[in-house]
Amino acid sequence: MFYDPKIHNRRSIRLKEYDYSEPGYYFLTICTHNRQILFENQSSVEMIQKWWRALPSKFFNVQIDAFIVMPDHIHGIINITVGADQRVCPKLIRGKHIGLPLPAIIQWYKTMTTNEYIQNVEKYNWVHFDRKLWQRNYYERIIRNEKELNRKREYVINNRIKHKQNNR
Repeated sequence: MFYDPKIHNRRSIRLKEYDYSEPGYYFLTICTHNRQILFENQSSVEMIQKWWRALPSKFFNVQIDAFIVMPDHIHGIINITVGADQRVCPKLIRGKHIGLPLPAIIQWYKTMTTNEYIQNVEKYNWVHFDRKLWQRNYYERIIRNEKELNRKREYVINNRIKHKQNNR
């Protein structure tokens, strides 16, 4: 099959003029493929948390903040502390970044969690997933001030409680 832009166009949900290597806080939501419920057992939740905690080791400019694993998605806040790592985000002639470190961070996270999840499907009989562990995209919100950061932290912390109340 050849590429046809009339059929195969993917619209980006990212802000066109925003440099995602900019320092700042980002609120993230990553959903499982088809919102399949995969993270109900403690060991799968711990695995997802482990790779979240590994982000600062892999990306020197990332600090992790509030995080929650839900049965079919995760919410988390990361802080990019300085501009992008040049190994991840090379520069153009004028010194502008051409790579997008936030997508690189998410891609790495999805890869690591998917690889370990696949291993544990066989090893520990975790729930099989349909072709992909994660949805193709993810949701991010650029957190613009302290008030919004605190609201997002509260949302993450209270998400499991709200989820349980809604599913009664």
